[in-house]
Amino acid sequence: MYAKKLGYYDEVGLDVTIEEGQGSATTAQLVATGGTQIGFADAPSAMQVRARGGAIKIVAVILQTNAFAIISLKEKNITRPKDLEGATVAVQPGTAQTTLLDAVFAANNVDKSKVNLVNIDPAALVGALIERRVDAILAGADFQSVQIRDRGYQINEMFYRDIGVPTVGLSVVVNEDLIRRDPDLIRRFVAASLRGWDAAAKNPEAAAQAVVEQFVSGDKAQILKQLEVDLRFLCAPGAERIGMPPSPIWNQTFELLVKYQGFPSDKPITDYYTTDFLPADAPRCPTLR
Repeated sequence: MYAKKLGYYDEVGLDVTIEEGQGSATTAQLVATGGTQIGFADAPSAMQVRARGGAIKIVAVILQTNAFAIISLKEKNITRPKDLEGATVAVQPGTAQTTLLDAVFAANNVDKSKVNLVNIDPAALVGALIERRVDAILAGADFQSVQIRDRGYQINEMFYRDIGVPTVGLSVVVNEDLIRRDPDLIRRFVAASLRGWDAAAKNPEAAAQAVVEQFVSGDKAQILKQLEVDLRFLCAPGAERIGMPPSPIWNQTFELLVKYQGFPSDKPITDYYTTDFLPADAPRCPTLR
């Protein structure tokens, strides 16, 4: 949205219409069926659609690791995964955070039998935590954490990427038919979009304003807080440029999905994404300026 406001798409001859999505799984399916040409979706969700035969491919990664987190009130003193033993943890059934929790346990030598997991509706997660009905929740650092802090509570966050489970996050996905028909369009779109994220990292407040102008129901203060969290995940450790996570992150994502989410292993990870449309002069990661 900020790239559009700054005229980056116009500069490369693209007339871009931005529509609000309904979650990564729905967006990925819409792209795969040709309901839209390009989408913004969580990489594992897009990969699941492709694994089932969907005509979709990842062409650029925006959040190079996910923003999943184990969130607790600071008073609980849960600062490492091992502290979850003896605790009650709220999870959302069927979500990536929940299915990958076993990977967190394995990576940190946590005895799963000593953790009390309870299924809770996503809308009730924040309430369950601040009412002390649970000790921790699995949620998003760019969403639930923001809500909890806004209510005046101090929290501890254990990011999945820091405790052994750094899966690739939100990405630009396209329909394979578009790749065949107009690869140059994708190349121009990706370059302009990465410029937009680079600009957002330099001026988050202006980027948040662009979102409000696109979707008038948005709250600028909330959007800015979410964006400032997401910018922390714009580049993975070892990355040099926006849009280009290091190969080990891709490989670890694939291994985790195969082991913990029943992902098929008959095709290599490179079947699910391509770097062909990433500009050689993509913006450098903010920490490398």
